[in-house]
Amino acid sequence: MDRTDGRGYTRGMRVTTGRVDDGRIEVSRESLAEGEAVIVLALEGDETFTLDPQDEAALLAAIAEGDRGDVISAEKFFCELGRED
Repeated sequence: MDRTDGRGYTRGMRVTTGRVDDGRIEVSRESLAEGEAVIVLALEGDETFTLDPQDEAALLAAIAEGDRGDVISAEKFFCELGRED
């Protein structure tokens, strides 16, 4: 089954966080179906980044939108990404 949008992006992706506990990944907020394929990205060390006040405010606003469930589908995101206003 092809799950890409024709440009190589996978549709229907979810993002979640978790921690490794006794060598196993424990997902924080949602359950995943048995046998579901996942991709794991691990942070390296104590890397940090710095934002100016405007970018920090934009990031915090975006996080708050996600926390409220004010999100769009990946398909809509990629359609809007390619659109020129």
